[in-house]
Amino acid sequence: MHLEKLELIDVRSYQRAQLRLDLGVTVFVGPNAQGKTNIVEAVQRVSTGGSHRSAGDTVLVRVGAQNGAIRAQAIDDDGRTRTIDVALGSGRTQTKVDGHPVRRTLDSIGIIRTVLFAPEDLAIVRGDPSERRAFLDQLLAQRRPAYAAVRAEYERALRQRSQLLKQLRGLGPSARATAQATLDTWSEQLVHHGSQLLAARLAGVEALGPTVDAAYRRLADRPDPVTLKYRSAVTDAWFDEHRDGPLPAVAEIANRFHDRLIDRRDEEIARGVTLVGPHRDDVEIVLGSLLARAYASHGEAWSTALALKLGSAALLRDVGDRPIVLLDDVFAELDDVRRRQLAQMCGDYDQVLVTAAVEADVPLAGDRYDVRIENGVSSVIARGVDGEVAD
Repeated sequence: MHLEKLELIDVRSYQRAQLRLDLGVTVFVGPNAQGKTNIVEAVQRVSTGGSHRSAGDTVLVRVGAQNGAIRAQAIDDDGRTRTIDVALGSGRTQTKVDGHPVRRTLDSIGIIRTVLFAPEDLAIVRGDPSERRAFLDQLLAQRRPAYAAVRAEYERALRQRSQLLKQLRGLGPSARATAQATLDTWSEQLVHHGSQLLAARLAGVEALGPTVDAAYRRLADRPDPVTLKYRSAVTDAWFDEHRDGPLPAVAEIANRFHDRLIDRRDEEIARGVTLVGPHRDDVEIVLGSLLARAYASHGEAWSTALALKLGSAALLRDVGDRPIVLLDDVFAELDDVRRRQLAQMCGDYDQVLVTAAVEADVPLAGDRYDVRIENGVSSVIARGVDGEVAD
């Protein structure tokens, strides 16, 4: 798959930009704060349904404008043209896929497949478990778009159940009995959707582990293995019993999830919060024998985060269209050896979009665009072409 056209209208620092992109490598060059990252952010938004820098779409609209739009056209691995149009504004975001409106943003996820590495991704290695869960969920949603719908249903059940747990603390005996019956209903929904999420995450981590390890060894040129371990109050005990066996089936996960909720119901009511489920799980990243979160150096953390993303690209490539790789300001943080290794790895992908403040940091051949900002508005100028491609 490759992105053929990208148009931004009143998005971030762009008043209007129209880009035509080719297969291979494209590098956007310019000093910091000129608008380079805004380009890859827009591609990521149409691909995954969200920005890697902020929650919600309102902040994507250029300051001073009422509305904005992102329009992307890609060619998939079968040669078909796919389009996504996203209308941004103060109201509800409207999305079209191949010219047809879709009811939910998640219905557009995975149409244009991307893997983005940005400096913020260091948080996957060093940050809270929520960062690792979000990384895994985004990957699985692109791999199997139905995953996003299951996750949305799980989060809905989680909100309803947690609200009811808070209410239970202040109810009398009679009202509490009625509320607990409702709690059972939401618990069933939580287990139903949550067990599907857990099964998908367990399988995803098992498949992702070898690709991340291979990417890390190739990138860092070190013998230390990278191991991924999924940690969950629901399934950890199962793994202790069946460490060398196949992954648990959805039905078995559901039974264990149900039992864990019963075990901790009194504690949940006392605290007013749901204590068990995929929303509290973690993915441990282990370098050699040490937790990366606690012991990785800056260089190791950077290489590990990059390996996670390159491993994700390999995993996506196994199911569906090959993804577009987006590398935001990555080469500047790598030493010469890792730069050369990453440059070689870029040859594995149909299309790679790179941003860089210093062109000499990027040892890649390919199209170049200069990005600059004047009077608060970014422009993109193609090398070797008279005049501006976009302004």
